Amino acid sequence: MESSSASAADPVYASPVARSQDFLESPEKHLAPEVLRVENLRKEYVTGRGRLILFEDVSFRVEQGDLLAIVGESGAGKSTLLHILGALDSPTSGDIYFASTLLKFTSPRQAATFRNREVGYVWQFHYLLPEFTAQENVAMPLLARGEPRKSAMQKAEEWLHEVELGDRADHRSGELSGGEQQRVSLARALITQPKVLLADEPTGDLDGRTAGVVFSLLERLHHSHGLTSLIVTHNTALAGRCRRVLRLDKGRISEETPRVV
Repeated sequence: MESSSASAADPVYASPVARSQDFLESPEKHLAPEVLRVENLRKEYVTGRGRLILFEDVSFRVEQGDLLAIVGESGAGKSTLLHILGALDSPTSGDIYFASTLLKFTSPRQAATFRNREVGYVWQFHYLLPEFTAQENVAMPLLARGEPRKSAMQKAEEWLHEVELGDRADHRSGELSGGEQQRVSLARALITQPKVLLADEPTGDLDGRTAGVVFSLLERLHHSHGLTSLIVTHNTALAGRCRRVLRLDKGRISEETPRVV
């Protein structure tokens, strides 16, 4: 693992040394259950034809324990919004508060530290490293922050049991089914005990039955571990199982009542 002398140009998975407080501005007291607050978020791109506004005036709150779906047409900006919330991208303007504290990053390394310590990610594609076992893949975020290998591997084994893959710890990703690969990626996202879980179409590459199984597992872990989860999905049936639903449409966001399908 690298030392604290590493530069901001180091890879995102370099061992982080700064704690979250180092890049959070002075706390602003707010309601206790608030985990995320978005105020007047705007994202635009400059193209050869001028400015393209993906979304603007996006404001909402996420409370502790929320299971929240973000829905909308393809190209509406759902994934971009999720990336901004997780410090993978930056808004053109607007503010994001994490635990009632304004997020401000002064370097890519600080943003990477925030991601590693505070946020868990699950993507549509699992992004497992093919040369490593399932257990090693799950342990990777802990190893990246400098945790001893023995401890990281033990926790990875426990999380594989949590996602009902304890007997697949020594298998590489190519030896797992699509549903199993996504369960490994879920364990990898949660091993750091993040405050927020962000999932971008986590069942998008799975067949209907397997998607239901994976989503049921996500629901169970959400409740049993007291998670706060934001899920981008095109699946209306899965969105209907969430506590809240936000719709991003024509650059604006609105909340709608979950519909059980």
